[in-house]
Amino acid sequence: MLNIFESITKRLVEAWTSGEPSGRRSAFRCRCGRPVFFYNSLCLGCSAPLGFVTDLQQIRALTPGPQPDTWTVDDDDAPETIWKRCENFESPAGCNWMTPADEDESLCRSCRLNNTIPDLGDKDNCRWWRKIENAKRRLVTQLLSLGLPVASKVSEDPEHGVMFDFMRSPEKGPRVLTGHANGHITLNVEEADDSIREKTRQEMREPYRTLLGHVRHEIGHYYWDRLVADTPWQAKFRELFGDEREDYAAALRRNYDQGPPPNWADQYITSYASVHPWEDWAESWAHYLHVVDSLDTALRFGLRGEDVEQAVEPFTVDDLYDPDDPDAKRVVLLVNSWVQLTTVVNELARSMGQHDFYPFVMSRPVLRKIHFIQLIVKETRGGTSLIG
Repeated sequence: MLNIFESITKRLVEAWTSGEPSGRRSAFRCRCGRPVFFYNSLCLGCSAPLGFVTDLQQIRALTPGPQPDTWTVDDDDAPETIWKRCENFESPAGCNWMTPADEDESLCRSCRLNNTIPDLGDKDNCRWWRKIENAKRRLVTQLLSLGLPVASKVSEDPEHGVMFDFMRSPEKGPRVLTGHANGHITLNVEEADDSIREKTRQEMREPYRTLLGHVRHEIGHYYWDRLVADTPWQAKFRELFGDEREDYAAALRRNYDQGPPPNWADQYITSYASVHPWEDWAESWAHYLHVVDSLDTALRFGLRGEDVEQAVEPFTVDDLYDPDDPDAKRVVLLVNSWVQLTTVVNELARSMGQHDFYPFVMSRPVLRKIHFIQLIVKETRGGTSLIG
């Protein structure tokens, strides 16, 4: 199976600049032919039960299996596996993922990453946890599609795995801080409250703040530990991002006291990325995931580059970290397609009086960092060529 980057670049070559009419490609569909979406567990057209099958990276209609509470996937291309729903299907998280029925594990690949969940006796916590789990499932889906290691620190790999604590600040403090430490990601569940998150965004003068952005950023710190630290990539990282041995606490204090450098946009994707090389990596990593996932969605709905007027000068292979990489042309195609896409969706957002969909400018130094990340992801998968 092609990973998500291979799949997108292949479809970009075949469709983004083709003459095919828009809309011929489809998103997920039920057996009745109606469109269904990532979070659905029931088709609103024919009432078929639906589940997300990680082996296929697809939402599929389900058929009752040979035993109670088991299911088969209604798809000729699916492996002959008997499935069960994740234990959190009936919980406030409303998880629609499937797991093999013959496994002792009752939780799906995403939910088993949880170490701590908020007190579900509180209605706000229930609502917030569901929003957070929706964001985490989208994150985990993408990580699996990219071929990255995703193992639970709780139950599968205590040394190298990852786990999540979703916690709420006590009424009298201290405030729970979102962050990462040695595969342990903590998220303040109050970030799932739109009014609280928007207030924080304005106070921090951030152009973008979402739950999905949080988990993509924090998982970036985890993968720096897994894929960069103590590897041959670390010296190259320091040449491109800076020396991570710089005092992190001092860097944070400097940022809060003095703010970002005035020319930060020339080198960084966000002002926060200028704080420290670790934050530059995590912000660049999150934006790499933003680009890949958004283009995948656009292609599934049949959007084409021919539908969008190019408003900026396109990047070339010479702008990449490694212009001689065999996949350089495809990477440039992906990024230039992203620029085309964000041009139109930003205008759509403005036409509705909303914030820009993508309120960032990708400079050439940032593109070099994103290409660097793609090279590491490719090597982690096993060096599989993205060509062909």
